[in-house]
Amino acid sequence: MVSGPSLDEQAYVRDGATQTAVKILVVGHFAVGKTTFIGAISEIEPLTTEETMTRAAESVDDLKGVQGKTTTTVAMDFGRLTISDRVVLYLFGTPGQQRFVQMWEDMARGALGALVLVDPERLADSFAVIDLIEQYGLDYAIAVNHFDGTPLRDEMALRDALDLLDDTPVVTCDARDERSSADALITLVRHLQDRAH
Repeated sequence: MVSGPSLDEQAYVRDGATQTAVKILVVGHFAVGKTTFIGAISEIEPLTTEETMTRAAESVDDLKGVQGKTTTTVAMDFGRLTISDRVVLYLFGTPGQQRFVQMWEDMARGALGALVLVDPERLADSFAVIDLIEQYGLDYAIAVNHFDGTPLRDEMALRDALDLLDDTPVVTCDARDERSSADALITLVRHLQDRAH
């Protein structure tokens, strides 16, 4: 039996339009805001795998600088964002803990690029994340998640601290804000387009 497109599909694709699905990873260290980012930007109800943190996790996950965090992603987050008649982004958020690195490798297959969320107060936590993305051969952009009360950092100082190539985009965003999150993703998509030409 052949079925027609679902109502959801019709809501996102105009008659006669051909869409290209683009897989994007949203990555970053533990508690940087990946789940929040996908929740703020996804045009569908995002799939999340948030679970309550246990006392056992306290001895494994560094909660320094993230007091009050009670849940964590244990598999992945998933969202969708249509950016034009022709391009739809499928967003895969990775868990931030080192023990989930094998999942990252699986999720990286078929991804066109990655948006790396960075906490300016915990830059050192981003080194391992950037190393992994570079090992997977993915182009990426850096989105500095600006939290309440944290000072804005100078872009050149951030570039130096993260040892970024000159053409790696760096943007500031608020993972809670839809417009700000969209701007960060648009920056990544433009970077991927430039790299493709």
